[in-house]
Amino acid sequence: MSHPPPPGTPRARIPRPQQPPPPYPRIGAGLWRRCLVGGLAVWGPATGLALATRSTAALVTPALLGTFLVPVVLVLWAYERGARDLGVSAVLGCFLAGGALGVLGASLTASSAPHPSLNRYLTVALAEEAAKLGALVFALRRQSAVRGMRAGLILGAAVGVGFAALESAGHALDAALWAPDPWGQLETELVRGLLAPLGQGAWTAAAGGVLLALRRPGGRFRYAPPVVAACMGAALLHALADTARGLAPWLVVRLTGRGVEGGLFAPGYPPQPSAAQQHLLTLVSALGPALVALAALAWALSLARRNPSYPPWRNTP
Repeated sequence: MSHPPPPGTPRARIPRPQQPPPPYPRIGAGLWRRCLVGGLAVWGPATGLALATRSTAALVTPALLGTFLVPVVLVLWAYERGARDLGVSAVLGCFLAGGALGVLGASLTASSAPHPSLNRYLTVALAEEAAKLGALVFALRRQSAVRGMRAGLILGAAVGVGFAALESAGHALDAALWAPDPWGQLETELVRGLLAPLGQGAWTAAAGGVLLALRRPGGRFRYAPPVVAACMGAALLHALADTARGLAPWLVVRLTGRGVEGGLFAPGYPPQPSAAQQHLLTLVSALGPALVALAALAWALSLARRNPSYPPWRNTP
């Protein structure tokens, strides 16, 4: 017969089973909203200060913040919506690899390409898309289980927006030193910061989806004809967006009747542009890439709808 222990006797404590730590850090829900609101809260006063002081140093802050805000928010949103099982390391690695390797490949190609022309845009676009797919392969080389259409769409988009962020940052720094009017420069960079991640992210997502959909279970990548065709399709959309942007100054001169007639791809502003020409240039520069970005989004969405469950999302770590 057992008796209860006397009062005051210490009781043995049975340790609870220890939960294994998560293999990667978790991101709380709604971080993309907080990042967007916080970024806009900083961008607004910085823009007002740059316009009030007319200082090039003050112009750099809103330009760089505007180029990185949308790509980072898009990556956080995609992670929260459907990439938690992939892990932060995969998404962040693709974002950084796309920016570093993609911009490096683009710089090497652009320096050896001829004067702005249709052939130049096609050459640079093909090299950039090949470099971005190479960045995707590099970032996932040790994660053999990551495959499938949905994983490719999300990680390809991360590569694309990482490339767009660094590319737009380079354009912002260059234009901040040479732009004749700070407001015109901020207006142009604002439009580019909104459109460039959508376009680059969409067509690179489609190419990445095809690449990972054909990846073998052991992790080996297959460079089959569908992958080559997807890369060519992404390069064609990329070239169309660049061509539309390159034609914008020529179209502004033709529409307004002010300035020196140049070639189709004459870079920069017309000589001594008016305020109306600057606003029209921003509008024309945005319209063509926006239409191309919509076509790329339709392509990526069609791939997602045609491949809703291969492979099952729960099998993707």
